[in-house]
Amino acid sequence: MTRRRIIIVDDHPLFRAALRQTLSGGDATVSVEEAGDLNGLSAALDADRDCDLVLLDLNMPGVRGFSGLLLLRAQYPDIPVMIISAVEDNTVIRRAFELGAAGYLHKSVGPTEIRRAIETVLSGEVFVPQGTTLDGDDSHTALMRRLSTLTPQQVRVLMMLSDGLMNKQIAYELSISEATVKAHVSAILQKLDVDSRTQAVIAAARIEDGQFEALFSIGAAKA
Repeated sequence: MTRRRIIIVDDHPLFRAALRQTLSGGDATVSVEEAGDLNGLSAALDADRDCDLVLLDLNMPGVRGFSGLLLLRAQYPDIPVMIISAVEDNTVIRRAFELGAAGYLHKSVGPTEIRRAIETVLSGEVFVPQGTTLDGDDSHTALMRRLSTLTPQQVRVLMMLSDGLMNKQIAYELSISEATVKAHVSAILQKLDVDSRTQAVIAAARIEDGQFEALFSIGAAKA
């Protein structure tokens, strides 16, 4: 009997417990673990890289916009990531898929739909919420695809650039040399097809897709 390992990453313990019960109740083939943030997830995956699915909330402390999804897809490209979020905006859902999500699940759906979505992704398919339109590119689609080519460290550097940190500060925070930071910045500029740090920071802001923070505020109120 093949045992499937699923890790829920959400900062709300009650939601994690309810979702865990939905997924593992009565099914001996499913092993469900919980993490309250990305550090907890990294610790779990460092201990055992064998994981069939990560369920990731977009709105968590220490995660800005799609930065968590970007980091996970870069660091663990072989592990499918399904977003589970209170945000139901079609543009946000499209961005998630452009950045490599294997599925997107609304927190408002019931247990039957949750199980169906999980089984769809575990079978190797993509789960798209009913009524969601993914067809057609827009002005940010190409940028999202370029962002998805960044390495984990490049994602971290880009987020720190967007926070206004200088190379020396980034080097200290990441325990690397300034020369390594400069190399990362150069690679980021090349991958994003921009000419300056300022343009890279503007590109990083696109991760939040304009009104993303407002959408998160609405989602947090619903969660």
